[in-house]
Amino acid sequence: MPLHVLPAPAPALRSVLAALGSPTAVREARTPSLRTAQGPTSPELPLPVHVLDPVTPLDGRPRTHLDGWRFLIRGGGRSLAAGDTVLTPDGWTFSHFFEGPYLTSTERALRQAEALPTPYQPRLLSVPELYMLTLWLHGDLDADPAEGTPLATDLLVPLAPAPPGIAAHRPHRVADLLPVLTHRLAPAPLLGSPA
Repeated sequence: MPLHVLPAPAPALRSVLAALGSPTAVREARTPSLRTAQGPTSPELPLPVHVLDPVTPLDGRPRTHLDGWRFLIRGGGRSLAAGDTVLTPDGWTFSHFFEGPYLTSTERALRQAEALPTPYQPRLLSVPELYMLTLWLHGDLDADPAEGTPLATDLLVPLAPAPPGIAAHRPHRVADLLPVLTHRLAPAPLLGSPA
């Protein structure tokens, strides 16, 4: 089933296009593949990046907030880097270019998602406390990509490198993975003082 990729806000796209057109921004980026790219490059496949708010066993439903938009930067028939944007008081602005394992892992997870029988709206979900990034496959195709909470039936595909004990590229229902994350993020119990 095809993924339902919704467009990013126009100012976010314009900020990435402006950065790609800036020799200074590209030259100063820590992305050798982008600096040495031959021919045109283009931002593609915009994905909203949500951050999982701190999870506690008493919270019930997980909550997220939109942190930015990520674009895969393609050139020469392959992904060279990713470009992130952030929302500032003045609107959407370019943040940075990067490359590394999450780039290839995101592409792999998107290919996996394309092969699923159910259509999804792709998003990225970050769990900063675990240094974890997942492809979030949201079941509500018409939802505003900047809003929302993971539904119990949504899928999370941990990207590599994943935290120890969590398999990368294995889709998990939110209802199954969230308790694991909640357990890992729960504060350690306080030990009583000696009597």
